[in-house]
Amino acid sequence: MKSFLYHVLNNLIIDQYRKHKTFSLDSMLEAGFEPSDKSIESERLIDMLDGKKALILIGRLPRQYQQVMRMKYVQDLSLAEMSQVTGISKNSLAVRAHRGLIKLRALYNCQ
Repeated sequence: MKSFLYHVLNNLIIDQYRKHKTFSLDSMLEAGFEPSDKSIESERLIDMLDGKKALILIGRLPRQYQQVMRMKYVQDLSLAEMSQVTGISKNSLAVRAHRGLIKLRALYNCQ
C-alpha cells in the first residue's frame, strides 16, 4: 500500500508540474501587454511587392502569353470571357495560360 501511495502522489506531482497555466487576456492587458499585427502587415507588403514584380515580368513574356496572362491574372477574366474577347478557343487560351505561367515562373526564379 505504501508503494502504491508513493507512486500515485509522484504522478500527481508530475502532472501538476507539467500542467500548462492559462492566462486571461484581460489580465495580460491590465499588466501592459499590447498585441500587434506587425507580422500580418509585413506579409501583406511582401505579397504586394511580389505582385508588382510579377506584373513587370509579364511584360517580358512573348506577346501571345502577355495578353493571356494579363487577362487572366490582372483583369481576372474567365476562359469563356477571354474567348469572347479574343475570338480564340478556350482550350488554346488554357494552353497559353499554362505555358505562360511556366515561363513566368522561370523568369521569377531567375531574378
